[in-house]
Amino acid sequence: MSEGVEDVPVAGVPDAFQRLWNPHRAAYQSRGQDQVTGEGDCPFCQGPARSDEDALIVRRGRLCFALLNLYPYNPGHVLVCPYRHVPDLTDLSEDEAAEFVAMTQQAMRVLREVARPAGFNLGINQGKVGGAGIAAHLHQHVVPRWSGDTNFMPIIAQTKNLSATLGESQQLLARAWDELGGPSGDLREHG
Repeated sequence: MSEGVEDVPVAGVPDAFQRLWNPHRAAYQSRGQDQVTGEGDCPFCQGPARSDEDALIVRRGRLCFALLNLYPYNPGHVLVCPYRHVPDLTDLSEDEAAEFVAMTQQAMRVLREVARPAGFNLGINQGKVGGAGIAAHLHQHVVPRWSGDTNFMPIIAQTKNLSATLGESQQLLARAWDELGGPSGDLREHG
């Protein structure tokens, strides 16, 4: 064997990882969202034309907006999106990128004020292979985390326990964003 080959894991051979298999997630991942290609079939492009309450938008900026995830990993799971239908972080203009980051930062501040999470997961899944459910429109996940917030309910019972409805969360976060102020002011020219 060549040097290092013996260190390569073999399928079925135990290694240092504890794995939980949850194949029911495949239905969510392949639900057809990868069929979104243009603005006409993109929920992130259609959302700003609707009311904030209907689209779960918590803040509208000049170039980007923040909304609740329709399928949250945790309560308060926010998405930050550019209005422009672009698939990749490198497609953003400098101004869009600045507002994208500023809105992500403010979403964290608002969630800290409202829900007092112990931490966050921030993530951008680029492309279908990278895990993006809607790969055609860039979006950043802001997921609040608390100690002990994960359990076996989603895996065994295929159930996620959320403490508030999406509508209640949208109102609470939008109100807190207004009170805290922050990036983008209250610009509502989109929609």
